[in-house]
Amino acid sequence: MRAPKQTLTPATALALLGAALFAGCSGSHNPGGAYPPAAVKVVTLRAQAVTLTRELPGHTSAFLVAEVRPQVTGIVNRRLFTEGGAVKAGEVLYELDDRTYKAQYEVAAAALNNAQATLVAAQFRARRSAELRKIDAVSAQDDETAIAELRQAEAGVASAEAALAGARVNLGFTRITSPITGRIGKSSVTQGALVTANQADAMATVQQLDPIYVDVSQSSSEWLELKQDIDAGRLKAGGAGTPAKILLENGSAYAAEGKLQFEDVTIDPLTGSLLLRILVPNPTRTLLPGMYVKAIISQGVRADGLLAPQVGLTRDATGQATGLVVGAGNKVEPRVVRVSRAIGDQWLIEDGLHPGDRLIVEGLQKVQPGMPVEPSEAGSAPPSAAPPAAHPAAP
Repeated sequence: MRAPKQTLTPATALALLGAALFAGCSGSHNPGGAYPPAAVKVVTLRAQAVTLTRELPGHTSAFLVAEVRPQVTGIVNRRLFTEGGAVKAGEVLYELDDRTYKAQYEVAAAALNNAQATLVAAQFRARRSAELRKIDAVSAQDDETAIAELRQAEAGVASAEAALAGARVNLGFTRITSPITGRIGKSSVTQGALVTANQADAMATVQQLDPIYVDVSQSSSEWLELKQDIDAGRLKAGGAGTPAKILLENGSAYAAEGKLQFEDVTIDPLTGSLLLRILVPNPTRTLLPGMYVKAIISQGVRADGLLAPQVGLTRDATGQATGLVVGAGNKVEPRVVRVSRAIGDQWLIEDGLHPGDRLIVEGLQKVQPGMPVEPSEAGSAPPSAAPPAAHPAAP
């Protein structure tokens, strides 16, 4: 059955109309300015001295390297060092069979004795000839001959002495010594091996590892940009002696700090990079030649650098950095910002922000450009909340 049609009585209709009017008076509509400004946190930007650093890849190399080679030919009689151990400059590393060189030395010594005896005889003849010449007992020609024989005997002695010295040097070369103090690697020859004078292959290699070099490469474009900033006065150059922090290949920081020793004067045409050499203490020999490391080098100091927290800047779809600042009348102003590099958790500002600007770092999602806000410095206590606006009384 169809339900009977219901009709409103005058009393019911009046009650519904009153409820609608009351709802219209007490609805959620808020006239402009009735709510308080949004609370935001800001960071007031200030100019400061900023040290610019650059992380560059590189590798280690020994401070001194000496390849040990024989200077005479001979058979290796003994090896007198422990492979991988420490050696000192002048320490004997190998002994060669020296019998041939001893014989040559003895021949040279006998030749010297003979030359010295000849010299003594020539001195007697010259002295006697000079005395006889005073009384005209010998001719002038015989006297001059005696003097020439004396000079020839003196030259013979000098030649024999030089030959003996050479033989002594060659005999000494049969004892092969370390040219520097350091650590010695493996030996390429064993006892009984024949080695030749000035051979191409080294018998062993000695390296000084404390201190040690770290060679890093900087692109020529970065170097050129840095030089232009220095020439323009935007940066104060560090130069030689600039400290450098070393990062090991596993990412950990090396305990000792190095110092920039020099910059090369030639760009590598194959890589387009410039060599920088850092001198690093290595007392524990943690760094070994050939290791891959990174170096964080100070490139200079910007006296009036401006840093802004990274949380205060965002990037649009084109990659352009933007930020919101609190301007005159505590109203939000948008800024287009140009940054150059990250320094820790901050951006180095090149344009768009200035010292004294109050950059919003908290509450960004609650504000829009042109809105009034109630700022407080980040890290300080938030401002006390204003009491909510009173709703108009119901009619």
